[in-house]
Amino acid sequence: METAVRAAASITAEEAVRDSVVDLLAANLDELLRLVDGRKVQTEGGEHTLRTVGAPLHTVEMSWRERLLALLTNPSIAYLLFLAGILGIGMELYHPGGILPGVVGGISLILAFFAFQNLPINTAGILLILLAVVLFVLEIKVPSFGILSIGGVTSLILGSLFLFEPGSALRVSLQVLIPSVLVFAGFFTLVVLLAARAQKRPKLGGVDGMIGEIGEAATGLDPEGKVFVHGEYWNARSSIPVERGAQVRVLRVQGLKLEVEPAEHGPDASGGRVS
Repeated sequence: METAVRAAASITAEEAVRDSVVDLLAANLDELLRLVDGRKVQTEGGEHTLRTVGAPLHTVEMSWRERLLALLTNPSIAYLLFLAGILGIGMELYHPGGILPGVVGGISLILAFFAFQNLPINTAGILLILLAVVLFVLEIKVPSFGILSIGGVTSLILGSLFLFEPGSALRVSLQVLIPSVLVFAGFFTLVVLLAARAQKRPKLGGVDGMIGEIGEAATGLDPEGKVFVHGEYWNARSSIPVERGAQVRVLRVQGLKLEVEPAEHGPDASGGRVS
């Protein structure tokens, strides 16, 4: 009893009866009323005998806060919030500036850890899930031919199974666990594939990265004006007059000025990169 109250221990109904935290266990309300009928209880007004069989019933509904707490402390919901938090933060780190994934991920993690405080969480389970994330991230950085990804999936599955204390009746439903593992692993597999594809692309930067880019004439060029290329406005010069709004191709970079030509001119008219 003292552990349950002082340490806010999370235990099952059967454990509560065994440890004398509660007096009895009933399958439903009718059985509860039958079992407590005739029991003597001590109150501030003295000893009273309960007469519950046939007594009128008045239902007291839970407040919205109590309903929210009950929802959050559902093991499957807490588990989903934890994974959603990791995915959200991961998406924000992989593609900074999205804002929404990071905000949703942060809120989900906070709610998940709040729920974990009220559940019999096994620290090893959380560490295994975090290890899975580390292995997936390492797969992006270190070519392992899928070994790290396999280790990540294995760690994620084990962490999900061991997330709650052994012997506890609280478990993540398999109907939730299996799809969650597939989505989680699929997300990081996609990130690994995209990162591998990006690493195989030719590394172009600075002046070399501008050559051949396709942009748009922000003003008319006759011979000089402004163009929008590579997400920026540039001063430009063209030996061929270009109307405003027409596509142009970068021929060379001369200091802070681009030399361009109409995109339809030149032997590689269809081979430029649109930016």
